[in-house]
Amino acid sequence: MSHAKHLYALIVRELVALDLPGGATFLNELRRTWDAGDAVFVVDQRLPQLAKHTLLLEMGVHHVVSASSRVQLHPNAEPMENDDALVLATSGSTGTPKGVVHTHTSLSAASLITGAALHDDKPIHWLACLPLSHIGGFGVVSRAIHNNTDLTVLPTFDTEAVVEATRNGCTHVALVVTALQRIDPSSFTRILLGGSAMPSQLPPNAVATYGLTESCGGIVYNGFPLAGVELRIANDGEVLMRSQTLMRGYRGVSSVSVSSIDAEGWLHTGDLGTLSNEGRLFIHGRRGDLIISGGENIWPENVEAALRTHPSVADVAVAGVDDTEWGQRVTAWVVPTENTSLSVSELRDHVATTLPRYCAPREVIVVDALPRTALGKIQRHLLNKNT
Repeated sequence: MSHAKHLYALIVRELVALDLPGGATFLNELRRTWDAGDAVFVVDQRLPQLAKHTLLLEMGVHHVVSASSRVQLHPNAEPMENDDALVLATSGSTGTPKGVVHTHTSLSAASLITGAALHDDKPIHWLACLPLSHIGGFGVVSRAIHNNTDLTVLPTFDTEAVVEATRNGCTHVALVVTALQRIDPSSFTRILLGGSAMPSQLPPNAVATYGLTESCGGIVYNGFPLAGVELRIANDGEVLMRSQTLMRGYRGVSSVSVSSIDAEGWLHTGDLGTLSNEGRLFIHGRRGDLIISGGENIWPENVEAALRTHPSVADVAVAGVDDTEWGQRVTAWVVPTENTSLSVSELRDHVATTLPRYCAPREVIVVDALPRTALGKIQRHLLNKNT
């Protein structure tokens, strides 16, 4: 081995946590870390200090960069590999944190195919206003960097700040449904929408995206895979994905060692779905969310959609609860509208107008709020803890 190759082999690629809000400082530290050959872990700014520290240790972070300092945390943590660029924490459906490792190769691939899919001839100015600790937010930053477009990064979603950003030239944005409902969508040229169930009517400039943190975010637009993305439905109905945008693997002290990518390069999404004859993907729900009650298969998303049309329901989540008679009973956690009372029989009748009666909830639990991720997805594994 030559002297130069020997020195290269001795370089330790570190994981540097960026404990910073979105903005110019964040972007400067991101570029500095990448230029040094290290990878970044983006810290969720909404976490309390103890939760931050616990997560940083779990992810094997070497250094932490904050607004006031750069400190060493875990010098003997496992080094990163040469092409590693990013680690994002995802809890999946169990709540156990796993670090999803993306490389410069996967980030670049995702940025290029999503950029090409937008077919925009005019100059693009991206706005990042979702949490950068999630792929929905960081993906905007990566897309702007790799496609060399203008970029504005906000520390958090704020309606007035978003409006001001459009006045300052922002043309493209990634949002979740709750954020979309707070703005005038026509102020943007293009909106990438993801994170939770799509509304029945989308603005004409909005694109419904599907993907996972493991796939580098949405790589299926309006049901159709982007260039170079392969989709397949397994025998048990699980959606499989394959592309150059997939993660390298997982990182974390307690993360499972088995990757969700099989030997043939297919990512097992954990979602169940179907492909039409035209190749359009339809997602039915998470494999673990399927409710089997009295021998009938019930998708909670369908029941939730039906319940949301009731005037007394402001928000709702549905899940199966173990039941000695039915196997599982359909249970709805409902946030009511103001000054309303909820009747189980009334809600059951309402659902039965559009779905089979076996889909109607047998139990309704009134709550003040539902457990959701930062991107608006219902955390069904936490519902029982709210009762």
